[in-house]
Amino acid sequence: MSAKHAELLDDLLAGKHRALARVITKIENRDSGYRELVSELHDHTGDAEVIGITGSPGAGKSTLVDKVANRYRERGETVGVIAIDPSSPFTGGAVLGDRIRMASNVGDMDVFFRSMSARGSLGGLSTATTDAVKALDAFGKDKVIVETVGAGQNEIDIVRTADTVAVLVPPESGDAVQMLKAGILEIADVFAVNKADLPGADRAVQELTEMIEMRGHQPTLEFADGVEGYDWTPRVVETVAKDGEGVTEFVSVLDEHHDLLESTGMLEAKARTRYAEEIRTLLREDVNELVAEEIEAQDGMRELVDSVLERETDPYSVADEIITPIEDCLHD
Repeated sequence: MSAKHAELLDDLLAGKHRALARVITKIENRDSGYRELVSELHDHTGDAEVIGITGSPGAGKSTLVDKVANRYRERGETVGVIAIDPSSPFTGGAVLGDRIRMASNVGDMDVFFRSMSARGSLGGLSTATTDAVKALDAFGKDKVIVETVGAGQNEIDIVRTADTVAVLVPPESGDAVQMLKAGILEIADVFAVNKADLPGADRAVQELTEMIEMRGHQPTLEFADGVEGYDWTPRVVETVAKDGEGVTEFVSVLDEHHDLLESTGMLEAKARTRYAEEIRTLLREDVNELVAEEIEAQDGMRELVDSVLERETDPYSVADEIITPIEDCLHD
């Protein structure tokens, strides 16, 4: 690691918010040396509670995150928030990155807010998000909240980052609750029917409760062998985030779920599964880069496509030709 990066890391670990912001910028931009930075951060992680908040657009996620962060601050806990915004098709950056979304906590240095680009990843999450969570954890934040873009079924990616997942549902949710059957129901530890002062809230609560009772909740984790006694049925909480109503109960349920994860060993099982998926993701990224380099070494994709069009070869043969040198290196 360069002396400049070592100094940046020391400043982050010393609690300097400017250094934290710079590290996350390097992570998001994939600047030179960012991998070494993240590797060094890893030794200082493992203490933060990571909470994922997702749901359909317009459900009030940002407002609830704001109030939840405020509640944690009232308890004396520090908070980091990563809000995943849609990617700009032109710059790759966060389209809504400049908006003010944490109004209750403006000026509070113990609430660190960062808007990040989804970068086209499934569920709006990317490797950069996972690395940014590590930076906030290493910095010493007690709670890290990841608010996702709310893109629907692909939001299941959030389970790879969060210990506890909350899904927000708007009150007018006849169709929205039906959509949950497609996948989001599978990942939720807590449901919040937000804007519960509007018509339709009672119906949404009833439908969610019925769906939960029909399905039950049995999480399947890759490394959950030997974990016993994890018995959690997703809770349904009514909130009116703009007025702060129901926020205390919502936070209490988050606490209860985390305590259960910790006491049963499921928290470690989740971490093990999360690291396994992270390793696979990094391997895919690195192998893709190696393959791209090999393609360029063979005169580029255009030449390969031309040879397929001319019926001189076929896609399978091209793939085999490119992969073979890599396989040979691995098998030597």
